[in-house]
Amino acid sequence: MRTQYPKMRERDLARMLGVSEAELVASFCGHGTRRLEVRFDDIFEGLKTVGEVMALTRNESAVHEKIGPFEKFVSGKHAALMLGEQIDTRMFPSSWVHGFAVEKQDGDAVRRSLQFFDAHGEAVQKIHTRTATDLDAWNRLVDSLVSDNQSDVIAEGVTEASPTERQKPASHLEPVLRERWQGMTDPHQFHGLLRDLGLDRQSAFELAGDSWAWKLDPGAVTAMLHHAAGENLPIMCFVGNRGCIQIHSGPVENIMEKGPWINVMDPTFHLHLRTDHITTVWAVRKPADTEHVTSIEAYDDTGNLIIQFFGVRKEGQVERSDWRDLVERLPQIERAVALGGA
Repeated sequence: MRTQYPKMRERDLARMLGVSEAELVASFCGHGTRRLEVRFDDIFEGLKTVGEVMALTRNESAVHEKIGPFEKFVSGKHAALMLGEQIDTRMFPSSWVHGFAVEKQDGDAVRRSLQFFDAHGEAVQKIHTRTATDLDAWNRLVDSLVSDNQSDVIAEGVTEASPTERQKPASHLEPVLRERWQGMTDPHQFHGLLRDLGLDRQSAFELAGDSWAWKLDPGAVTAMLHHAAGENLPIMCFVGNRGCIQIHSGPVENIMEKGPWINVMDPTFHLHLRTDHITTVWAVRKPADTEHVTSIEAYDDTGNLIIQFFGVRKEGQVERSDWRDLVERLPQIERAVALGGA
């Protein structure tokens, strides 16, 4: 199959074969692929020594690529951080289950990458070498991580991930949700609010009221990217999966549409977004240390969060007025049914 489809992405080839991407990559162990021990801290401390790379984080509908060095690693058992001007991630180590070092011949060149997968066999992050990568440091890191187990099968067995379950908003929770929402002092407190009330994100938005969350036209994301590029407006773009959230902070310039994809093709940031997967878009306000912050969130038809956008803002500063104005100018969708209705 690989010979028949030499240019096909692993994710798509795995789907054709009816296996997970991790199973496909593992099948090449001994043929340009080596299993790695997923020693989280050693991986990211080591990556700080290799110089410029491309870090890729994706989900089913969006691919987020950042080019630059790994800089400051902050270890954590449940959540870890990679902080830097270019590569900025939030990582959840328990989801980093399988790791591989992959080398592929591409004409006269060799393409090298580290690839990490969760228990379902879905990629959490891939790191690719670049022309400026220090290959001696890269090879030292790979050699230090190579596992004694070089089996070409995934022994644990891979189970298919279940989609996000949407719940019908419980109208009796509306007063307490609105009170808790207004009482937030940091947007990160939103996760605790959802957990305490047993709500998914979109159910909370529906209960919050139009002053805090409102639906946008599905084309709003494309419109926002074009406006942000035209106005040189710095934005934050978040794309994530179970194991990693990757963030771009800064302006976007080169916006290209091709078929169902909208793409950002800038020197250190590439975004590839399937607009035909977007079924629901929300504009959301959350209280912050200074006033509030405004986000745009896009979801697919199963309720999975595809992508989030914010305006660039430093802690303690008021959110940029041009970002707020842009979000509030985007076309809205009227609520069809009042809360508590049939």
